[in-house]
Amino acid sequence: MTPMSSRLGLERPITRRDFLNGVALGSAALAPSTGLATDGGGEFLGQTDAAFRTLHQWRNPHQRVELPAHRPGDEEVELVVVGAGISGLAAAVLWRQQRPGARVLLIDPQADIGGHALRNEFVSASGRRIIGYGGSEALDSPSFWSPATHRLIRDIGIDLAKFHDWYDKQWGERHGVEARGIFFHREQWGEDRLVRPPPGARAAQWVPQTPLNPRAQADLIRLIDAPRDWLAGRTRSQKRTLLAGISYDRFITRHCRVDPELTRYFNSRTRGWFGVGTDATSALDGFAMGLPGFAAMNLGKAVDPRMSPTGRQAFAGSDEYIYHFPDGNAGVVRAMLRKLIPAALPGTDIESLVLAERDDRQLDAPGAPVRMRLNSSVVRVAHVDGARRAVDVGYIGADGQARTVRAGQVVLACWSRVIPLLCPELPAPQATALDDQHKVPLVYANVLLSNWRALQAAGLHGFRMPGRFFDEGGIDFPVSIGSYRFAQTPDDPVLLHFSAVVGGPQQGIPAREQAAAGRRQLTSTSFETLETELRDVLQRALGPHGFFAARDIEAITLNRWSHGYAYEYMRPWDRYWPAGPLPITAARRGLGRIAIANSDAGAFAYAQGAIDQATRAVAELLPQARLPAWLTVPGPSRKKLGLA
Repeated sequence: MTPMSSRLGLERPITRRDFLNGVALGSAALAPSTGLATDGGGEFLGQTDAAFRTLHQWRNPHQRVELPAHRPGDEEVELVVVGAGISGLAAAVLWRQQRPGARVLLIDPQADIGGHALRNEFVSASGRRIIGYGGSEALDSPSFWSPATHRLIRDIGIDLAKFHDWYDKQWGERHGVEARGIFFHREQWGEDRLVRPPPGARAAQWVPQTPLNPRAQADLIRLIDAPRDWLAGRTRSQKRTLLAGISYDRFITRHCRVDPELTRYFNSRTRGWFGVGTDATSALDGFAMGLPGFAAMNLGKAVDPRMSPTGRQAFAGSDEYIYHFPDGNAGVVRAMLRKLIPAALPGTDIESLVLAERDDRQLDAPGAPVRMRLNSSVVRVAHVDGARRAVDVGYIGADGQARTVRAGQVVLACWSRVIPLLCPELPAPQATALDDQHKVPLVYANVLLSNWRALQAAGLHGFRMPGRFFDEGGIDFPVSIGSYRFAQTPDDPVLLHFSAVVGGPQQGIPAREQAAAGRRQLTSTSFETLETELRDVLQRALGPHGFFAARDIEAITLNRWSHGYAYEYMRPWDRYWPAGPLPITAARRGLGRIAIANSDAGAFAYAQGAIDQATRAVAELLPQARLPAWLTVPGPSRKKLGLA
């Protein structure tokens, strides 16, 4: 045991869990953090691609297993949905609404339903059940949703108005933790310092407390408190065109002429929105998201079509961010599960949904009209007699056996880049378009604390940490639903939620290249390394306020998503945005009895995007269906943004 591991509590027997793309890689309950295990087993498993080996092997013709031909008497259903995430589940709900007697089978390689909407559960040392989210976070800005999304959310029993009571909007202010701090670490900034900018304060009041160099401090104060028109002499249109073509980093260094140290200070500010830092986020999107430097430039109040979908929505004015279940959008998944298989989740109202115990025996019950087959990897989707009769879906089941199910129609609600491997019938141009969707790698970490007294002493809800692996972290959303209650005193256990978009070491390169580099970094980093990072930053930031990592941390769950957010079109990288043609137009085109859903198909990494794409896919397969309108472009409709 080293002094550092002892000080941080790395040898403490706490619960440690590691998930890769929603697949549990092992439970390390009561085991020390020893790093990565091999696929051979052991109490502690780290990063491995064992969960995806079936598909990896299928790509190699020398390792493929033989799929059996479908024979009379073998399983037949009306619809197979490949992928049981939000989009796949929504497609199943919509199908059953249109065809109540239909038999539907959902097939997913994970051990759980929900895709990116992953639920994390904990039991504190005091015996309290704590629920958090490990993926898809919240229902975002319902005022921008399509009629299709509103209808489905309502039909599965979710009343959005209730979130105004469930979400405690005064929780932070009531407990003195409404502020969000900035932690500067000595390896990059010369010293450890936790700075607490008072809400609404001028930069001149808090920037001098930072360890930024004197010129950077002066430039940051000027950028926030006294910006100039850095592009004076240009028209508004010319200014916006220039901002769309350069990164925010380039804007502040070349045009605002700030100290280059500020690019490191700002870099992580945009990762959670776009999957890249300010080195690859356009200055126009920086303006849309409220980054400093633009206030005196007379850029106007109209949404610019060259803003990314997320930038457009934020600039138009997102709704208050309260539509969050304790388990994130896993709450939406559970509502859809109850709609599809009522026996799997007891109860009838949403208030009972959070703590209801799921009966997994009902998920794939023989004879049930809707079945969900987990731990099963689809490897081939092919029409029978062209598209005249049916579609055969070959998969490798949880027992390792190859099987073929025959479906009248199929919805592919899986990652876009996987689809050409499953469905070689697709034309080459469509396969190329599907390959364009490079998902953004990220890590969501949940750290269970026995109490949050140190955060109250610091007067902080959380903090961002420029230059660290994790971009930001803080107390989970204060949501209480039914008999599930959020922490009410500083002595109550609470989850801290940390997020990191992993973009690799090289900055300033295209977003897709950063995603590929980030995947390599994410899958080669041990659990022990990330646990050490979490403990170290918490100890150094909150130690002066009474925090002791070896004592106060009760559990850690890592949720690694090597294929996380759907890629969102953005300038300056995607010159076809917004005029088109967009890759998704060709990528999501149906083929015979096969339709394509998932958030990739909408290039919009939000639950409403996944639901819209499910609606479109079902409408393609059931042209007689009367379905509400869905959004056909990434992000909010042009009409709502004033762009129509």
